[in-house]
Amino acid sequence: MKKFMVVSGFLGAGKTTSMLALEDYINENYGKASVIANDLGAKNLVDAKYSEACGCNITELTGECICYQTENLVDRLRRLMDYEHNDLVMSDIPGCGVGALDHVYHKLDTEYHGEFELAPFTVIADPERLRTIMPEQADINLPEEMKYLFTAQLQEADVVALNKIDLLTDSEIDTYIKFLEDVCPGAEIFAISAKDKTNINALADYIMAHDAGLKKVDIGYGGPDFIAAEQKLSWYNRQFYVKICCGSFDGNAFLGDLVEAIREKLLWQNRNVPHLKIFADGGDGTACKISLIGVDYEMQFDSKLGQPCVDLPVIINARASCESQILTEIMDEALEEVTLKYNLDTIVFFTECFGMMDQGRI
Repeated sequence: MKKFMVVSGFLGAGKTTSMLALEDYINENYGKASVIANDLGAKNLVDAKYSEACGCNITELTGECICYQTENLVDRLRRLMDYEHNDLVMSDIPGCGVGALDHVYHKLDTEYHGEFELAPFTVIADPERLRTIMPEQADINLPEEMKYLFTAQLQEADVVALNKIDLLTDSEIDTYIKFLEDVCPGAEIFAISAKDKTNINALADYIMAHDAGLKKVDIGYGGPDFIAAEQKLSWYNRQFYVKICCGSFDGNAFLGDLVEAIREKLLWQNRNVPHLKIFADGGDGTACKISLIGVDYEMQFDSKLGQPCVDLPVIINARASCESQILTEIMDEALEEVTLKYNLDTIVFFTECFGMMDQGRI
C-alpha cells in the first residue's frame, strides 16, 4: 500500500527542504516519492517553483489548508499514487501548523479507512523556535502568543526531526534532544540537517517502516490560545515583473535589496516575518531564491541568477506576524523604493494579503 505523510512545523523550520531531502532518498532507495505544497493563498508558491526548477516532483494544493479540503486532497493522493505510482506522498500544512492530526489523519482513517497507509505524523522542529519554549525562554522577536503553536505542534507528533543541526554544536544538539524527549514522550526523535541531508537516511527508513500512531490529543484547537496565535499571522503573495529600458541590471542585488528593505521596514514597525521567500527565474536555466526566517536573521541565497538581467519575473511569499494592512503598505513601499533605485519599470500581475482572522475572510 502507498503511504501518505503530513509534515508539520512552524514557519521557517525547513519543512519543504526536509521533504525534498526525503524525496531524494526515497527515490534512490525505495521507489518514488512526491511532495504536495499546501498553502492558504493562491498558486505560485516560491517553494514549489524552486523545487520544480531543481527537478523535484512537487505539486501545489492551494486556497485552503488540507485540513479543510479533504476531497481535493484525496483526489490528489489517488492521482499521485494510482496513476503516477508514488510510494510516499508528503504534504506540509501551512502557517500555524496544527490540527492536521485530527482534521487530516483521523478523518482519512475514518472516511477512507484502508485506502491510504498513514506514515508517522512528522514535525520538523527549528532550534531557534524551540528556544522560546525551553527553560531559557529565549526572545526571538515573535509574539508571545506564538508559543502555543510551537507546543501544540510537538504534542501531535509521532516523529520529531530536530532540523538545522549543521548550525549546532554536539552539546547543543544533546540539549535540544533531551528537551524534546521530555516534552514529546513516546515520539521518535531524530537530529537532522535537511540542507546537508545529514541523518535523512535514518529518518526516511523509520518513516517507511512504521505507521502513524493516530493518537488522540487535545491541543485546544479553536480555543482562545489558538485564536490569539492565529490573529498574529498574515499572508502576503505577489507576482510581478520588472524590466529596464536601457542596458541591464544585477538581478541578485535587486532582489537582495528588496528583501533588506522589507526587513528594515518590519523592524521599524516592530513586526516580524518568520517566512519570507522570493523567487525569480532568469530564463537561462538559473534562478534566484532568497529566504528570510525573521527580521533578526541574515537573508539566505539558496541560488543565484547566472547573468545580468534586462527583465525578471518575481514571486514573493511572506507569512508575517503583522497586521495585513501594515504588511501591504510595507511591501508596496519597499518595491517602489528598490525599483526606483535600479530604474526599473514594474508590472504587478497579482497581489493578495490577508490576516488569518481578518473579518470577512472566506
